[in-house]
Amino acid sequence: MSASTPPLLPPLPVTWYDRGMSRFRSSALATRRLDLWAPIAVTVLAALLRFLDLGHPRAIVFDETYYVKDAWSQWVLGYPSAWPADADKAFASGAVDVSETGASFVVHPPLGKWLIGAGMWLFGPGDSFGWRFSTALFGTALVLLVYLVTRTLTRSTPVATLAGGLMAIDGLAIVMSRVALLDVFLAFFVLLAFWFVLWDQRQHTARLDRALAGTQDPPWWGPLSWNRPWLIAAGVALGAATGVKWSGVYVIAALGVYVVVTDALARRRLQVGMWPMDAVRQGIVAFLYLVPTAFVVYLSSWTGWLLSSDGYMRQSAVSDPATGFWSWVPLPLQSLWNYHEAMYRFHVGLSTPHSYESPAWQWPLLVRPTSMYWQQDGDTVQAISSIPNPLIWWGGVAAAVFLIYLFVRTRRVAYAFVLTGIAATYVPWLLYPSRTIFQFYTIAILPFLVIAIALAAREIVGGGSPERRVAGIRVVTVFVVVAVVLAAFWYPVQTALPVPYEFWRLHNWLPTWI
Repeated sequence: MSASTPPLLPPLPVTWYDRGMSRFRSSALATRRLDLWAPIAVTVLAALLRFLDLGHPRAIVFDETYYVKDAWSQWVLGYPSAWPADADKAFASGAVDVSETGASFVVHPPLGKWLIGAGMWLFGPGDSFGWRFSTALFGTALVLLVYLVTRTLTRSTPVATLAGGLMAIDGLAIVMSRVALLDVFLAFFVLLAFWFVLWDQRQHTARLDRALAGTQDPPWWGPLSWNRPWLIAAGVALGAATGVKWSGVYVIAALGVYVVVTDALARRRLQVGMWPMDAVRQGIVAFLYLVPTAFVVYLSSWTGWLLSSDGYMRQSAVSDPATGFWSWVPLPLQSLWNYHEAMYRFHVGLSTPHSYESPAWQWPLLVRPTSMYWQQDGDTVQAISSIPNPLIWWGGVAAAVFLIYLFVRTRRVAYAFVLTGIAATYVPWLLYPSRTIFQFYTIAILPFLVIAIALAAREIVGGGSPERRVAGIRVVTVFVVVAVVLAAFWYPVQTALPVPYEFWRLHNWLPTWI
């Protein structure tokens, strides 16, 4: 019985990178420096594109009207309060103490607003830089995280740099890091949970191999491992993701299935006799580490509301006068249950028409990106469009399809890992065809798409004859160059820079992009 752990991906043959870097091979220090400076360079690039003139425009942009004001009142009171109808202009001018005394019905959990509020507390609630500081910070960290996840998957600095670099320059990633919305926090915590699960998978599989190495007869049952700290860390990240938006629940389910299936396949490879039930047995342990941890983190995000007395529905009790069954539950938790029922009814019934709504089936085609800001003064336009880099987006969709083919052919865990991320962040939205949703929700999918591009590029460059590898290098190089050119072309109309009206019109490749 073989106890050797199969690599996530096979080693690459000698490529352009190996030849170009051959002069460094005599110096381990130089190689370490390359591994150090590559992520730093990618992160610095991301920070420049996200923090440069972050306070512009000094106005409440798109759905910032829901989150900036609520974040500040939550920071001050512990719960979001109601605001006058004309509060946006007053808030943007620095008059931040205009909240009404009544509580506001907010339909997303509090964690994202706590993070936005932290930036406002640091830099002042009347400063538009402060509104957006936390999203820019997490958006920059998300780029580094894309690099780290890809590096962990492939153990290749150039492949990881490609993924991180594409994330750094993508327009959707830039815009969602420069407006005070919740989705970049969700994307960060989701990818963080996947990274932690990746580390858990490596350690757990290696532990199985050591435990069963040298076994003369295949055992009926494998070892039951309780030493899985990375799963606890993943539970924390998943609880944080759900504490930003409820769509984190789908990721909890997807990662739970992924953990059980990969464990089952590892036990089958090691010839464990009862490997399906053995994996279920280990899956119970994984459940106990993931779900209760996520629940505790999620519940803790409601601390401010729970400790208040005036939050929305804070004093409502679960009505059951006939039996009094719920009387043993503390009133704050009864109120929280009622609040969650109200939130659920809102989300299920949300079908208000919006000019920029885009059902999930349109997302791969990039039919209707979201215009978040528009200001015209004569022939000069300032705009913020959350459109992704078209080449990166469509290339990512094509790469995801390619990974499906590669997975069917090779059964590589790395491909399944990325495809699980795409499925967990996309497929659930297909269940709500009539709900009002937007293209910018795809910021949670984007990290997995750029990783898919990097893995596809690795396959194109690394396989086949030398001639094929040279051709693959040229294809990847052209792709990167064109992506950079398009990123520069789109950046002004994603950051509200003043541009001529005709220049803005050049970006409307499809009629639905206007």
